Amino acid sequence: MSESSVSVVKVIRCIVCPTGCQIKAISKGSEISFEGYACKRGLEYAEQEYYEPKRILTTTIRVENGFLPLIPVKSNEPILKDRLRDALNEIAQAEIKAPIKMGDVLIENILELGVNIIASRDLGKH
Repeated sequence: MSESSVSVVKVIRCIVCPTGCQIKAISKGSEISFEGYACKRGLEYAEQEYYEPKRILTTTIRVENGFLPLIPVKSNEPILKDRLRDALNEIAQAEIKAPIKMGDVLIENILELGVNIIASRDLGKH
């Protein structure tokens, strides 16, 4: 059996709409095909997830002089999945001064990815 005839299948669950298609990414040698999507948006999602998966990052940042010691934060844009740990490490070293308003940019352009880390709630001073 030649190497080009071997197929590798990765199943990707689409999250674009409530249908939740199970899209198969089938690789035969250097060729990749996608099956099982119901719309163009599903195909675009599967291609993005296969070639360059991204995620919105949610975590917390330490707060100085805050009513609470931590504030929930998130990225304002998805971050490449393979850079999430680096982003988390940078966030873990940060400490923000209260007061903070929901939507405030707490870390601008994290890892020079063009993505900001923003506050997910208000937090007053202690």
